[in-house]
Amino acid sequence: MIAMQGRRKFLKKTIIGAGIGLPVSFGTDSFGLTTGPVGSKPLVLSTWDHGMAANERAWEVLHQGKSIVDAVEEGVMVTERDMSNLSVGLQGLPDREGITTLDASIMKGDGACGAVAFVRQVKHPISLARLVMEKTPHVMLVGEGARQFAISEGFPIEEEVLSERAGKAYHEWKKTSEYKPIINIENHDTIGMICMDANGNMAGSCTTSGLAFKMHGRVGDSPIIGAGLYVDDQVGAATATGLGESIIRISGSFLIVELMRQGRTPQEACEEAVRRLIAKSKGIEDIQAGFLALNKDGEYGAYAVHPGFNFARHIPEAKGMIDSSSYFKKK
Repeated sequence: MIAMQGRRKFLKKTIIGAGIGLPVSFGTDSFGLTTGPVGSKPLVLSTWDHGMAANERAWEVLHQGKSIVDAVEEGVMVTERDMSNLSVGLQGLPDREGITTLDASIMKGDGACGAVAFVRQVKHPISLARLVMEKTPHVMLVGEGARQFAISEGFPIEEEVLSERAGKAYHEWKKTSEYKPIINIENHDTIGMICMDANGNMAGSCTTSGLAFKMHGRVGDSPIIGAGLYVDDQVGAATATGLGESIIRISGSFLIVELMRQGRTPQEACEEAVRRLIAKSKGIEDIQAGFLALNKDGEYGAYAVHPGFNFARHIPEAKGMIDSSSYFKKK
C-alpha cells in the first residue's frame, strides 16, 4: 500500500514536470478505477440521483460569487423541497406515529458546524442547522428546542400533514406495522453534499427525513458531526448515506477523513470504512450504507456495502452520475 501511494505521488510530480496541467491528471483507486481529475475546481459531489439537481444549484451559487457554505446549503435545499422525494424534507416518509421529523447538519473546513435533529414543521432544516452554527454557541439543537429556535429566527412553521405519497405509504405500512429498519439496496435515504470551491475551501451538508417508520424520537447519522458528515480543509471531506445506526457505530465520515490524513486515497478510505461497518453490523445482507469522500487534491471516491449506490458529480469539465463500487457484488 505504501509503495502504491508513493507511485501515485511520483506520477503526479512527473505529470506536473512534463508541463501537463493538473486538471487532466486523474487519480485511481486500488482497482485502477478513475476517481477524478486531480486539482479540478470547483467540485461538487452529492449522494444519489437527487444530487443532480442539488449540484446544479450549488454550482450556480458558486458562480454567482457566493460562499461555499451558501452553495452546500442552497444545493440541498432543492432536495428538501422536492415533492417527489420520500427520504428528504417534510414530504418524506414519517415515523411509526405518522409524524415526519427531520435531521440536518452543515460543516465548514475550518471546523465550524451546526446541526438539528428530530425537528418538526420546518421546511428547510439545513438552513436552521446553518443558523445553529452561525448564531449560537452550540453545535446541535433537537426537537422542540430546535423548533422554538426556528420560530425565533423567523422560519415559517409548516402545517403538520403528510404528503399524499407519504400518507399512502404510511397507511399501507400500518396494515402490518412491522417494525424493522427498512433500508436495503432498493431503499435509501439522505442527501449528503461535499464541495470544494475554486480556492480549495471545503464545506458539506447533509439532510434527511430519516428511517421510514422509525420509532418516534429516533435520530440517525445525518445530523451527527463525524458520522454523517465531516469536513477538514487540511485533509478532505466525507459524507454518508444508508442505515444511520451502522454509520454511527464507526463514526464513518470522521474515520474516512482521518484515514485520508494518514495517506489513504478517498477511495481507499471509503473501502476501509465499509469493511469496518460490515464487521460491526448484524444482518448485513439487508443493510445498505455508502460513503462519498473528497480530498484536498481534488481526488474523490465512493464505496458501498451493496451494489446500487451512486453519486452526482459536477466539475468544470463535466457533470453526471457515477456508480459506486461495493463490497458485495451483483448476483
